[in-house]
Amino acid sequence: MKVTVIVNRGAGSVVTGEVSAESLRRSFLQEGTEADVHVIPGEEICDTARAAVAGGADAVVAGGGDGTIRAVASVLAGGPVPMGVLPLGTLNHFARDLRIPTDLAEAVALIPKGVVKALDVGEVNGEVFVNNSVLGFYPPVVKVRDWERRKLDRNKWLATISALIKVLPKLPSLHLRVKGEGVEVRRKTRFMFVGNNEYEMRAFHFGARERFDSGDLYLYIARTPSRLGLAGLALLSLVRDLKLTRGFDRWSLPEFTVETHQKAVAVYLDGEVTSMTPPLRYRTRPHDLRVILPPG
Repeated sequence: MKVTVIVNRGAGSVVTGEVSAESLRRSFLQEGTEADVHVIPGEEICDTARAAVAGGADAVVAGGGDGTIRAVASVLAGGPVPMGVLPLGTLNHFARDLRIPTDLAEAVALIPKGVVKALDVGEVNGEVFVNNSVLGFYPPVVKVRDWERRKLDRNKWLATISALIKVLPKLPSLHLRVKGEGVEVRRKTRFMFVGNNEYEMRAFHFGARERFDSGDLYLYIARTPSRLGLAGLALLSLVRDLKLTRGFDRWSLPEFTVETHQKAVAVYLDGEVTSMTPPLRYRTRPHDLRVILPPG
């Protein structure tokens, strides 16, 4: 099995020295697999994945958090080469939902022994996402959070709280028009969430999915445009799944368009933020990404 492993140099376990190119090569050799391991900056991931596919790799393994997985998936989606996952990020939503082991040795052992299954991915204006896309207050919070982590060396949770305090009081509402099959609505909101398949919207299980192959995107829009209303929804999520409350509108759609009067919109995609020009055209790509999963 010809395996290329692409590890984000910024992943926490790489920064702390727990994981290196040599240690990963040894781990794969113990499983009877020779691996071509690249520990590289995030901006080189897509080009390295393309080179691996062109070079005849039987599998390309993404080592890092959800942003790293999204980058590799954006290259492999639509093609025959499967993706393996080494969960080296902080939260690892994609890996956890798919029951991929968070223990590194077990995740390495899965690559030659696992089964390949074709899963859905989402897409917005040509950008692939494997987990979710968010508009509203959250993308600016992520940008400030990541700046504080880099410049002030704060941990992720402290930086997130600080970012919320700084961003939320100043952030205006979004005026959205959503059009899809059988749907045309206008909403004023501070939070729009698009899931690649159906999500739980409960505080302690937020982001959990049971399916990756429904063939639909799941759109959730908070009904309240106020900051106080958002705080109330956050508290309610401690005891209930928010999508089952009156606080959210929700739809499942294979594709839809989001229009707004803004010239550019900050869009969160799997842990990272990018600026996009509306309208935002969302669509699902059913069974378009082959992923190595645990048997059964």
